Amino acid sequence: MTTTPGTTTADATASASHQDERAETAERVWRNMRTLVLERNERRKETADALGMSFFRVKALRRIVTAPARLSELADRLSSDRPYLTLVVDDLAKRGLVERHPDPTDRRGKIVRATSEGRAAAARAEAILGTPPPALTRLSAADLAELDRIAAILATE
Repeated sequence: MTTTPGTTTADATASASHQDERAETAERVWRNMRTLVLERNERRKETADALGMSFFRVKALRRIVTAPARLSELADRLSSDRPYLTLVVDDLAKRGLVERHPDPTDRRGKIVRATSEGRAAAARAEAILGTPPPALTRLSAADLAELDRIAAILATE
């Protein structure tokens, strides 16, 4: 094993072992977070069921409420292809949740905007999605504060 000047093989081995341990811990934490968010608390399914549409449609509606956009911009924001997004927006429009309006900067384009019904549906979705899982509410105040601190760091990366 090649070492840098001033370090021993034992130091390098200990450092590599520490990095392996951190990687294993990070994988375990990520697995636990996925389990908590995606498996144990089915907020996406709960939201989709409450609104009577797929979660992707809910996600699209929430993005439209936040920032009305052209279909191409919306497709980029949702990492979706435009033909599929056209079907999604058509469905949202049939439900009375969004409307297409002429783009004031380009007559050929349309801006998709939420209706008042769409904003209300998005607010219902946010209320469901914003409800913390029971496991979080059982944590101590100190543990919640520490988790909040760490989550804030992760959210800004």
